[in-house]
Amino acid sequence: MTTSERRYDIDWLRVITIGLLLIYHIAIIFQPWGIFIQFIQSEQSLEGLWIPMAMLNIWRIPLLFFVSGMGVCFAIRKRDWKQLFTERSKRIFLPFLFGMFFIVPLHVLIWQNYYQQDLNYLPNPSHLWFLANIFIYVLLLSPVFYYLKKNEDGKIMQWFRKLMKNPLGLLIVIIPFALEAVIVNPDPFEMYAMTWHGFFLGLLAFLFGFCFVLTGSNFWNTILTWRWLFLSIALTLYLIRLLAFELKTPNYLMSIESNIWIFAVFGFAYKYLNKPSKALSYLSQAAYPIYILHMAFMFLGAVLILPIEMPVFAKFFSVIAFTSVGSFTLYELLIKKIGFLRPLFGLKTGKKAKDIVEQSVKC
Repeated sequence: MTTSERRYDIDWLRVITIGLLLIYHIAIIFQPWGIFIQFIQSEQSLEGLWIPMAMLNIWRIPLLFFVSGMGVCFAIRKRDWKQLFTERSKRIFLPFLFGMFFIVPLHVLIWQNYYQQDLNYLPNPSHLWFLANIFIYVLLLSPVFYYLKKNEDGKIMQWFRKLMKNPLGLLIVIIPFALEAVIVNPDPFEMYAMTWHGFFLGLLAFLFGFCFVLTGSNFWNTILTWRWLFLSIALTLYLIRLLAFELKTPNYLMSIESNIWIFAVFGFAYKYLNKPSKALSYLSQAAYPIYILHMAFMFLGAVLILPIEMPVFAKFFSVIAFTSVGSFTLYELLIKKIGFLRPLFGLKTGKKAKDIVEQSVKC
């Protein structure tokens, strides 16, 4: 793999994971505990949805952290630390602040109105906590990243490249994640948002994502070769979690399963998704604004659709459709076309603005 190779599979993984995030959040509406985490809750539940959601939930957010760390490795090929900080401030911190003060309060007001509470303007990170974490990681780890970049042929990276040639090396990478799960002891493991568990797990994934890319072809060849083994192990661990532990395995096992799922996903994506397409070109730009917007349209859709007499599965798919159409329509009609709105949603400005993940397609 050369430094000029375009990596479409990484772009696809970001797009797919954000799509899974949207479906996952909508699934919460149809769980009997949704209201306890301030989601609008359907009177009719689809508890069976949680079986596939529980499979996804332990790796979808960590995967995004790995991908984000990879993006930084791609970015610093052509940027010094000042340029990286300036770009990430514009592309991550600015949308975070704008979303926290102007987008999140919208779905909070919808929730308050639906449950007949006093209407209050409540800016908070909500689902945008991920952006805050990423920005902090850039600040904390940039000295490490630039040191490793400067010493790509040093002892540390030589050792790590050798480690990545063997699938057992990837198992060694899992050890810090398992230790984090034991030491922090999150309950539940899947509670990432605004928790120390989410912060430290994300920090590890961000760091290793960077290092995986810096190893060059070693990591990618290993996950490509052993992808079926990783998938088999991940499925086995999930079935054990589902059938023997009712989805509540010890946290260290949850951490092991999470990482093995991620290695399998990287392997299959590298094999089948590393190719250009018009769909990717469009979705990679739209994904970031959709991520910022989706909660407001999701709550609005729930308010409008849940009272309608129809089968509960029809309501679930109707909320998905409403959220998707609403978010993409606002993106197409306003965000994409109005210059001053673009940076508020993480998009570049100017006639030559390209997709939102431009910095993460070369390694």
